[in-house]
Amino acid sequence: MMGLTDRHFRTLIRLLTRHTLLYTELVPVRALLSGTPMRALGFAPLEQPLALQLGGDDPGALAEGAAIAEAQGFAEVNLNAGCPSERVRQGRFGAALMARPDDVALMIAAMRRATRLPVTVKHRLGITPDAGGKHLLRFVDTIAAAGVDRVIVHARAAVLHGRMSPKQNRRVPPLCPGEVYRLKKARPFLAVEYNGGVMDLDQALAHLDRRNTDGAALDGVMIGRAAYARPWLLAHADERVFGAPREKREARRAGRVETVRAFLPYLHEVVAQGEPLRHAARHLLNIFSGTEGARAWRRRLSEALRDPTVGPSVIEEALCEIEALWEV
Repeated sequence: MMGLTDRHFRTLIRLLTRHTLLYTELVPVRALLSGTPMRALGFAPLEQPLALQLGGDDPGALAEGAAIAEAQGFAEVNLNAGCPSERVRQGRFGAALMARPDDVALMIAAMRRATRLPVTVKHRLGITPDAGGKHLLRFVDTIAAAGVDRVIVHARAAVLHGRMSPKQNRRVPPLCPGEVYRLKKARPFLAVEYNGGVMDLDQALAHLDRRNTDGAALDGVMIGRAAYARPWLLAHADERVFGAPREKREARRAGRVETVRAFLPYLHEVVAQGEPLRHAARHLLNIFSGTEGARAWRRRLSEALRDPTVGPSVIEEALCEIEALWEV
């Protein structure tokens, strides 16, 4: 999610879950190879496991990008074939690649030769009115033959013609989870992950349950914008999804305060390196979503972060205010 899943947000999320695979923002491979400084390549070891998400359609360039991903220490390299934005379409990558399965196979094969990392593809059901079914199966079979390790299927079609905006493309085409389940049943040897409309861990676990997936045992679930809008939903992912020992967490509201305080040393590092506080602290705006005082917290923090010279002490002040609100 461009502009959202930067290193600052990933550092915050690692305070909530150690085992969930995280992704970088979409990185255009041409920009990566041009020598342009790419902030998405900067990450700390604590962010692992972390996948580098690439956009492009040139096999040679993607192979170089995959080699860079391995050299930089990423855990996985992912080719985006699902983004419907206009800029992505003009760049001949993203969801538009679904019209060119044979070309995508060449890209995957080139990446596969260039790295020992897992090579994965995130894509839609298709880009035509009859998306899914045999068309989806042909796309997946073609890239599987080229060596893809896992597919992450957004259970919607992408509408690339007409007036549908990227935001509408995330909501208007109907979700068809059955298409993903049927794909997994038809190709049980292939790792298939579900994406689209997952709002919490209960829904994620339902997509992994054979009883809810027509007998198809999916291999994972991707949660995107919901995790940004309500990051606390990942607070119990390690124990509920990965079977890690249950951590002793404070009560729901107090646990969020504890998380923000644990993030403060990182914010001090960011400011000490000359970066404005807002670049990292903006990701805290939604940490109290779903609790009393969430609106007051967002308003207080948003107003404070308008000042480019403000320091991390403003976070402490905002925490004191929200705790005082709870005591009333």
